[in-house]
Amino acid sequence: MSKILFVMTGAGHWTLADGTKHPTGFWAEEAVTPYQAFTAAGHEIVIATPGGVVPPLDQVSLAPQFNGGEEGAKTMADALASISEIQHPIKLEDVDLADYAAVFYPGGHGPMEDLAVHATSGKLLIDALASGKPLGVVCHAPAALLAATEGDGGNAFAGYRLTGFSNAEETQSGLAAIAKWLLQDRLVEIGADYQEGEPWAPNVVVDRNLVTGQNPASAGPAAAEMLKKLA
Repeated sequence: MSKILFVMTGAGHWTLADGTKHPTGFWAEEAVTPYQAFTAAGHEIVIATPGGVVPPLDQVSLAPQFNGGEEGAKTMADALASISEIQHPIKLEDVDLADYAAVFYPGGHGPMEDLAVHATSGKLLIDALASGKPLGVVCHAPAALLAATEGDGGNAFAGYRLTGFSNAEETQSGLAAIAKWLLQDRLVEIGADYQEGEPWAPNVVVDRNLVTGQNPASAGPAAAEMLKKLA
């Protein structure tokens, strides 16, 4: 059994353009669905966050409308509660990449606040990319790629085909007009070859060892692609 590292946000808010702190965290489906896929395949999950804080949940992600109704919301909440690792994260600063077979970043707006500017996470991403180990990043978590700045000032993910939460999806969610910046725009700015799919539909892009998913519906398919690489 190999270990897979989940790098999760420690931010419970996202600062908007006017300075307002919008409550957020990680998105339940993006942690639960891959966790279930990886553990069912026999892998062990270790969760790391900045400073080792317990990752805050975006409570909206447990709403019935995002889980196919009341029953689905209860199933998601129960599954989340069963993941004991979430309550016992290690410090991101203490991570040794050599201990893990793969690295996975769940999304939610939280990474837009902390991982987007987190140097330790950025270095881990650079090293994971160079290692050839499967690296999965979903929804808003590609914000973390913005911190993967190399010595020459360029970004390690420049030239990679990838995806992440789209401007269209952010607009439909009602947050684009009040955000400081939009993820799709920033990914294009660092030189990534951004691949936009239909809003809210699964869209997974694989380029070398990098596996990215556009939105919550892409979390499970992204995990499946990573498992292919681990087989």
